[in-house]
This record gives sequence, C-alpha cells and structure tokens, in this order.
Amino acid sequence: MGGKIEVYVDCRNKPPWTLPAKAAYGQFDRVRASKHFGVDDFEVPPFFPPLTILPQRCATYIKQNYPRDRFESTFLLYWQYMFFKHIDLSKPEGMIELLKEAKYSSQEIERILASTKTDEIKKALTDRTQEALDRGAFGAPWFWVKNNETGKEEPFFGSDRFHFMWEFLGVPFDDVKIRPAQKAKM
Repeated sequence: MGGKIEVYVDCRNKPPWTLPAKAAYGQFDRVRASKHFGVDDFEVPPFFPPLTILPQRCATYIKQNYPRDRFESTFLLYWQYMFFKHIDLSKPEGMIELLKEAKYSSQEIERILASTKTDEIKKALTDRTQEALDRGAFGAPWFWVKNNETGKEEPFFGSDRFHFMWEFLGVPFDDVKIRPAQKAKM
C-alpha cells in the first residue's frame, strides 16, 4: 500500500492555525460562529491539531457497517469529545470512551478498533481522500453537493457557504438582510 494521503499536504495548502494572522483571526471567528449558530463556544484542546487517522478509520468502518443515523450520531460525538471534553481521539482509550457513550457493545468496539488496522479500511479511507483531492478539495469543511433535480454537482468550501448550497439545491431560505432604521420615539 502506498503512502498516506493528506488533503492539506497533497494540495499544498496550509491549515489556518499554522499561519499567525489566520490563527489570531480564528479566535474572533470562532466566538462569532458559536453565537450565530447558537452553540456553546469552546476552547481549542491542548492536543490540537490532533492526529486524526484513528478516528477517520473508525468513522470509515462505522459508515460502511451501520445505518446512516448511527454513523451521524457517532460522528457528532467526535466534536463534543475533542472540542468540549478535550479527549484526544487519536488515542484508542479516547475512541473507546466515545464508542461506549454511543452505545456500541464491547464486541462492536473491538471490531471497530480492529478494523482500523485492516488493509480494507486503510484503502477505503485513502481512496475517499484521493477522491476529494481529485474533485478539488483543499481543506475542510469541503462539501460536494448534487442537485438531484438538475443532476448538476458542485463543490462548496467553508462553514459560511450554506446559503450558497441551499440556493444551488433550490431550497427556500431567508437570506441575511439589513432592516430599515427605526426612528426613535419621542
């Protein structure tokens, strides 16, 4: 099996936290985004950026072997564990704790962790990463969206591009707009 593929490395991009100006700005953006989306602000964990190969391989196995809702609910826990609980999911004990909370049995957890060492799961993750690179991915979040009505597909980058996706999909939404100034009552 060939060397590992990494989106930032292979497209010659740099993660924002490695550039001092972007890292400083990110502190403001994080607080604003938390407020806008109505979620608690978080502290960047001391192990950031984490090595994500173990959680990615676990997610690959779960996505292949469990219903979509089970995969999605497990995947959402990744963010809780890393950014709110500060549990390093690159460590098997961190993944075990998360999988227990997600209500996987001991046998399922053993199977999930064992799968991360198999050529099948390693190849599946490598192939998926290569597919993203081939489609132009250069960072995260990267979305490849298909409009089932038109058959068209397009990429979207960034957590602030949902309105572009909704427009592309023909989903009704309320756009941001400035209200007319209110005159003060005397």
